[in-house]
Amino acid sequence: MPNQRPVVALTGASGYIGNNLMDKLTDHADVIALSRSGDNKENSENVTWRSCDLYSMADAEKGLEGADIAVYLVHSMMPGAKLTQGSFQDMDVILADNFAQAAKKQGVKQIIYLSGIIPKSSKSLSRHLKSRQEVDQILRSYGVPVTTIRAGLIVGPKGSSFPILKKLVKRLPVMLLPKWTKTETHPVALPDVLNALDKSVDKEELKDRSIDVGGPEVMTYRSMMLKTAQVMGRNPKLFDLPFMTVRLSRLWVSLVAGAPKQIAYPLIESLTHPMTTHPENEVPGISRGSITFEEAARDALEKEKQSEGKSAKKTPNLNIQHDVRSVQRIIVPAGKDANWVAQHYVKWLEDKLNPWIKTTVDENLNCRIGFSFSDSSLLKMSYSHERSTSSRALYYITGGGLSDNQKNMRGRMEFRQIPGTDEAIVAIHDFMPSLPWFFYKYTQAKVHLMVMAMFSKHLERLEDRSQEEVNRNFITE
Repeated sequence: MPNQRPVVALTGASGYIGNNLMDKLTDHADVIALSRSGDNKENSENVTWRSCDLYSMADAEKGLEGADIAVYLVHSMMPGAKLTQGSFQDMDVILADNFAQAAKKQGVKQIIYLSGIIPKSSKSLSRHLKSRQEVDQILRSYGVPVTTIRAGLIVGPKGSSFPILKKLVKRLPVMLLPKWTKTETHPVALPDVLNALDKSVDKEELKDRSIDVGGPEVMTYRSMMLKTAQVMGRNPKLFDLPFMTVRLSRLWVSLVAGAPKQIAYPLIESLTHPMTTHPENEVPGISRGSITFEEAARDALEKEKQSEGKSAKKTPNLNIQHDVRSVQRIIVPAGKDANWVAQHYVKWLEDKLNPWIKTTVDENLNCRIGFSFSDSSLLKMSYSHERSTSSRALYYITGGGLSDNQKNMRGRMEFRQIPGTDEAIVAIHDFMPSLPWFFYKYTQAKVHLMVMAMFSKHLERLEDRSQEEVNRNFITE
């Protein structure tokens, strides 16, 4: 049927950008709205809600079932567990890899990804922009065509960057401006970003393209602060302080704006890069928005004012889950894969912690970790043959004295190779410890980080020795 409406799976559908985009998409598409709390939402004529935790590949596959197009509006700067160990960059790898593999399996025809503008000189990118670039590469690794919409500072009443800017202007009568406030960027109004995302849906000519979007003006952060102050009817005193370091200014911004450091720090680091659109990445009708910064700022502030006091009171969560997510990045020695790393880890653990720890692996690759002087287990892990491949080894945590076996329904450990690299992610998800939370946090959790750091160093030494042997053989020949 030529006029059949496409089915679009929308991640982050309950978030600010996702919710606004959903309103545009339903004019011409049926939407599968994905959210971690999707089961609590009501379906409508053109919207079907699904609960989906993208840290789970099985959830990602179920979430994308039946979708023609998949929109990726995901980042992991805020922790998603009671205790989160690891960097947001490494967690972004897991989310993107699960999403891309699920899209491939479910026959998705196009992924649309909202990213940031990448400067032409990308040798020393900030953590945030490096992560956005790495996610882009991962999404493209499994053959599904990707359309990447790259935006600079998005001006809207919610989100991340503009609210921080607004709070700085509102709270500071005197502003000390670091050097990065003179960096040029291309602010863009939220409606123009939504337009770019919406117009990219199911467009064959836009597949496998990166499209920069920006508003009608290129501005510095200093000029945006002044323009925001004018809109708010304020007249702060501005003083240049070019010697203020990025490290100090990100702390200052986080404290003054009241923004969580998990979000504020990476964003401030990115402000040192010029983020303006590149002509070769522009598409007529999509790349250049029509809404000026002043118009967008005025609209954002007005909508924020209208929403004050209207938000419903949050019901306190009386069933707090003491779950753990721990993610570390390691290297994969040349010629090896994630499955080898997983099995080597179990053997290395016994060798390193001898004579106190003993590990066993049965014929089905199930693992048991325990004390060498006792028959009881500290952890039992069942290898998932169904969900493991050479590039991913998945173990379900099924028992042991360190696990709360009554609550530990989804606990798992995985070894996942990053596509196209010699690196892997080792991650524990949804683990429920048996120790009282305070003791776990300062004992078992710390020990796990120490063990993973030692294992990482061990793999680096293996790689160094392997490289030395290759060099010797080359010289001999």
